[in-house]
Amino acid sequence: MITVLSQVGIALPVLAAPMAGGPTTAAMVIAAGRAGSLGMVAAGYKTVHAVEEQLRQVRAESIPFGVNVFAPNPLPVDAELYRWYADEIQRDAVRFGLTLPTEPIEDDDSFDDKIQLLLDDPVPLVSFTFGIPSPRVIKALQEADTIVVQTVTNRTEAIAARDAGVDALAVQAHTAGGHSGTLTPTEPLVPTPITTLVAEITRAVELPVIAGGGLATPQAVAEVIHAGAAAAVVGTVLLRATESGASPTHQAALVDPARTETVLTRAFTGRPARGLRNAFIDAHEADAPWGYPAIHHLTSPLRKAAAAAGQPDFVHLWAGTGYRHATDEPTADILGRLAGKL
Repeated sequence: MITVLSQVGIALPVLAAPMAGGPTTAAMVIAAGRAGSLGMVAAGYKTVHAVEEQLRQVRAESIPFGVNVFAPNPLPVDAELYRWYADEIQRDAVRFGLTLPTEPIEDDDSFDDKIQLLLDDPVPLVSFTFGIPSPRVIKALQEADTIVVQTVTNRTEAIAARDAGVDALAVQAHTAGGHSGTLTPTEPLVPTPITTLVAEITRAVELPVIAGGGLATPQAVAEVIHAGAAAAVVGTVLLRATESGASPTHQAALVDPARTETVLTRAFTGRPARGLRNAFIDAHEADAPWGYPAIHHLTSPLRKAAAAAGQPDFVHLWAGTGYRHATDEPTADILGRLAGKL
């Protein structure tokens, strides 16, 4: 991994995770790069034009950076269950003056067009989550001098990623905030400590590892490096950073003493993600259908409206288990402090 890190000019082995949906901004990516770390443009949920614009801003700084892409691994929703759930959620949406989609919306997040963008104008590093792209896509990116990283959550996925030809692995524990990168979203996540997971995967697969999930202190970062990771990646601790694009509602929830736990939920998007427990999860988790991205598209207008209105009980308050360590300070200072025991 030292070679992979040095290839893109990384000196600080604590990286800024890609947080789709707004928290990761171009300013955050730039701040990480200037600090000698690596920031990741989060391509998920963005149009190709929006990704291109963020890349333009980041490239202008001549810093190392990467791009994270959602690889297709669809979880089709049962149409009848979708309509039932849409009726349930519509009762929440009425208070915001919204009419939610009554029929499922399925898409692949413009995957092919985003890959073409990254082939036409290559970037130093591309990571994938949700699915493993075809060996053809991986090889094409590598031939464009792009390092390819795959998000995995267990040993089996790590072996599959290696066999597909990737250069490195982003190993994600169940403690991570936001969506799990699991390739089998309907199967329960095994609660394995990140250090154990790193050790298991590095024994099984001879690929460099970047480790993440609940890392929020210098000691935790040092432990994953000691376990065999070449770098750590953090996200939740950056949600309140100066450069964060997380909504004020989301940021306030992270320090709200009434928010005492994180839980894994499919209620907001139809695939497992970790966030602060709130009323929406309590009301809908037991009955929420599997189905991604259809359930994401169903609840998205409600979540956006609630965030704008300062109503956290209807917002996906993504957060890992280390959320209490999120601080209001520059990204560079946070990353530097987390590397303090290396």
